[in-house]
Amino acid sequence: MNPQPAPSAESLKQITHLAAALKAPRITESATRLADHARDTGWTHEDYLAAVLERQVAARNASGARLRIRAATFGAVKTMDDFDFDHQPAARIPIPALASGAYLAEHRNVVLLGPPGTGKTHLATALGVAACRQGHRVLFATATDWVTRLNEAHDRGRLAAELTRLRRYALIIVDEVGYLPFEQDAANLFFQLVSSRYEHASLILTSNLPFSAWAGVFGDQVVAAAMIDRIVHHADVIALKGASYRLRNRGVETLPSIKAEHESLD
Repeated sequence: MNPQPAPSAESLKQITHLAAALKAPRITESATRLADHARDTGWTHEDYLAAVLERQVAARNASGARLRIRAATFGAVKTMDDFDFDHQPAARIPIPALASGAYLAEHRNVVLLGPPGTGKTHLATALGVAACRQGHRVLFATATDWVTRLNEAHDRGRLAAELTRLRRYALIIVDEVGYLPFEQDAANLFFQLVSSRYEHASLILTSNLPFSAWAGVFGDQVVAAAMIDRIVHHADVIALKGASYRLRNRGVETLPSIKAEHESLD
């Protein structure tokens, strides 16, 4: 096979111009960098074009993922690579399986239950980051912040519109359900959020309390039961146990009430 000539300065200039017109800047870099390799290894024109476009698409996807992760308003970006599964062996199999994102296509929920410090927020965030990288829109907030947001929409007469808008997010993460009790109006707003997403889009919820204690959080056994029914109908419920990971190596074996909470999840 005869070697192909190197591109002229004019050709490189044209590639740069066309890449800018297409808003695909990675094409200029890839076209130049891959050209020598393509000539040396005898790639066909189609092989070369596919390789250049593949790198542009990969770069665009990575950029989109960064934007989605930023827009999700995670408290801190955490991934599964950062998580100590030795501390929570019960999560070692289900969490990586969920990270594939199949539950999002099925509009399933994920519920992470366990005492403080057992990794619930970390794992919820990691699943959210994975979803962002797969091209899904995600929003993260605490349960209290979600209620504040919904209450503001309700006061503006925009609650229905806000719930409709939120359904366009493939995943909403509700952190810290149960850390603070809700007043009746707040409980009703939260119930509407859960109901609006039922069989339409996914939720991830974290809570330090078992479902049996949610009536105390929402102030109404009937509301709590109806909410739990919708959440767990299509859900993976993962119970995390043990002492707080944050207190490891600090001479503190456990936090007050963790033993009782641990036993209530059994």
